[in-house]
Amino acid sequence: MLFRALASAGQLASALQVFDEMRKLGCRATMRSCNCMLNRLVQAGDLGTAVAVFEQMRHAGTLPDEFMVAIMAKAYCRDGRVPQAVEFVEEMERMGVEVNLVAYHALMDGYCSVGRTEDARRLLESLPGRSLSPNVVTYTLLLKGYCKEGRMEEAERVMREIRENEQVVVDEIAYGAVINGYCQKGRMEDAARVRNEMMDAGLQVNLFVYNAMINGYCKLGKMAEAQKVLHEVEDVGLMPDTYSYNSLVDGYSRKGLMSKAFEICDMMVRNGFPVTTLTYNALLKGFCLLGSIDDAHRLWFLMLKRGVAPNELSCGTLVDGLFKAGKTEQALNLWKEALARGLSKKVNTFNTVINGLCKIGRMTEAEELLDMMKEWGCPPDNLTYRILIDGYCKIGDLGRATNIMGEMERLGFAPSTELFNSLITGLFIAKQCAKVNDILTEMSTRGLSPNTVTYGALIAGWCKEGDLHKACNLYFEMVEKGLAPNIFICSALVSCFYRKGKVDEANLVLQKIVDTDMIPDISTTKLDIGKIARVLDTVAGGNHHSAKIMWNIVIFGLCKLGRIADARNLFADLKSKGFVADNFTYSSLIHGCSASGFVDEAFSLRDAMLSVGLTPNIITYNSLIYGLCKSGELSRAVNLFNKLQSKGISPNSITYNTLIDKHCKDGHITEAFKLKQKMIEEGIQPTVFTYSILIHGLCTQGYMEEAIKLLDQMIENNVDPNYVTYWTLIQGYIRCGNMKEISKLYDEMYIRGLLPANLTRDVKQGCPVVYYQNGKILSEQMYSLC
Repeated sequence: MLFRALASAGQLASALQVFDEMRKLGCRATMRSCNCMLNRLVQAGDLGTAVAVFEQMRHAGTLPDEFMVAIMAKAYCRDGRVPQAVEFVEEMERMGVEVNLVAYHALMDGYCSVGRTEDARRLLESLPGRSLSPNVVTYTLLLKGYCKEGRMEEAERVMREIRENEQVVVDEIAYGAVINGYCQKGRMEDAARVRNEMMDAGLQVNLFVYNAMINGYCKLGKMAEAQKVLHEVEDVGLMPDTYSYNSLVDGYSRKGLMSKAFEICDMMVRNGFPVTTLTYNALLKGFCLLGSIDDAHRLWFLMLKRGVAPNELSCGTLVDGLFKAGKTEQALNLWKEALARGLSKKVNTFNTVINGLCKIGRMTEAEELLDMMKEWGCPPDNLTYRILIDGYCKIGDLGRATNIMGEMERLGFAPSTELFNSLITGLFIAKQCAKVNDILTEMSTRGLSPNTVTYGALIAGWCKEGDLHKACNLYFEMVEKGLAPNIFICSALVSCFYRKGKVDEANLVLQKIVDTDMIPDISTTKLDIGKIARVLDTVAGGNHHSAKIMWNIVIFGLCKLGRIADARNLFADLKSKGFVADNFTYSSLIHGCSASGFVDEAFSLRDAMLSVGLTPNIITYNSLIYGLCKSGELSRAVNLFNKLQSKGISPNSITYNTLIDKHCKDGHITEAFKLKQKMIEEGIQPTVFTYSILIHGLCTQGYMEEAIKLLDQMIENNVDPNYVTYWTLIQGYIRCGNMKEISKLYDEMYIRGLLPANLTRDVKQGCPVVYYQNGKILSEQMYSLC
């Protein structure tokens, strides 16, 4: 009696203690009491204890009844142990224990939860053979399974089966499952159709259905339709709940309409609903998407001040936003604070931090986090390894990427097409494009087919290599395979055509983009860069994501061609029509102005950028520093460089290389080497360009011995010299007339494969080794000294 009373009252710890004492004394609790206890444990989510108690009962000789079988089937399935649940039920059947419909429902629910909906269907079809009749709950479980997998046609087929079964009546829950499925897929017309069928059947549309539709419209950014459904909720006498309001807050935040999002928050509070962690998460996401990271940070502190506990998603969202804003140290500090609060120990948050570090090339720290995950009992997942591999590929370290891929496979994670896409990108970055076909062959061997992203990586790679022939052939190949080129692939081609000065060809690709509706709502009028302002009059929805990308590409292309006035005029016309510029727009214009010598105009654009709430990143400041250096304003460049840290921006190798190059050109070798030392202290390794610039500076001033020492240091630090490095040294020795050293350098280049394959070597009239290409002496200056 005591045991059952405690279990019924939910005092599980005390009930378990009494149960243990009874077991020690050889007393058995009644079946009803045991079922009560087990059911309470399952309801409380203490599945492990429920299974352990059940095993003790079986060991003590308790034979389960049909209710206990159902309870335990549910416990195993909720604990993710579906195979054990199936095995348990089958064992009970063999033992002659009656298994009721509730137990089979638990198994069906378990199957559907792990994506095994067809097994759930087979179980449903087997019920008549077990003298059980499926009811509306049985069919609804199957409906939810198909809807969860997005198999809406199968779900509709189940609905037809229910209607044809005279013993089963479709209820609100079944209709709600199908409507929610369509909403999750973004098929709102179908969702509305099924809702109308539900009303025609005489059923009341409940809040679950209305919320599903509000959320569906919000996910598509159709906020007017979502608001209309909210008004319907109020018109039929229902009260919107927290889910209704949070969906709207999320929808407005995704569109960057933060004032509207806060209006919904006010409405929530006025109607008696508290602003929850989910609400704050949506607002944080909105600010981060807008790039308003300072507002996001303030919202985080407001959340803490009001006693709303952040969760893993809150932390991950803000940390990700800080990384994307270039505020790496703030992101890491926030993550460490969250760790101290007991948050951020989940794989998703670790992946966010690892991804942030990989994006800026801090691979050593990223790998240290991988080790930390293992130590803390947080197993890395497939995504963790993909992020690390992608990070190493982005810096051209294919060796380490391959090693991590091996570790990933040993743990049972199969490489995906996405992973091979990263390797393809890495090969182009590492200038190993000859190996690209090997990757494609391995993909084929593993049964993986190139997707749109694969072709995007290949086309972008060959465009960067300047091989438009291969890029265009791949474009046509993917079209023949039925893959549609996306905006990013076409953008790569457009950018490459612009770099080559082939504006007509770029226009053809732009026209293709318009004709195939890659940029919705743009007139199909032929795009002509010279007359582009005329097209603007027909533009609608210019701030659509895809449209913004293309306008940015046009501005970028004009800037690359040096047509700064055209780019500025286009920018002004776009702004007059409501175009909202982003970091890329301003960065393109700032770089164009800086490279063309319009430094003051570049700084004016930087100020305009700040005035609209955008945060210039290191790319923007690199352009400004480059412009100042090119204009001979080194002191201003150094002053700007010194202010970067106070702006929360970390200089990168390009920043240092730009300043080092200018110091060398001005003869300030000592200052240049000081900068090299500073970049090392900041954790930035000098690149081949850094060493080549410094070697050029030393050679220009005749310090050949120091230049050779720097070459040796470069090689010791595992930085491979390139053609420019050696040619700089050769030019220096030519000026000195030191033919012996020139010959040594040519030999080194030959050994390293830095000279063309059709190069031949010979000895000319007692002169050191001379290199020829196609019968022509490579260095006429060298030959003239012989």
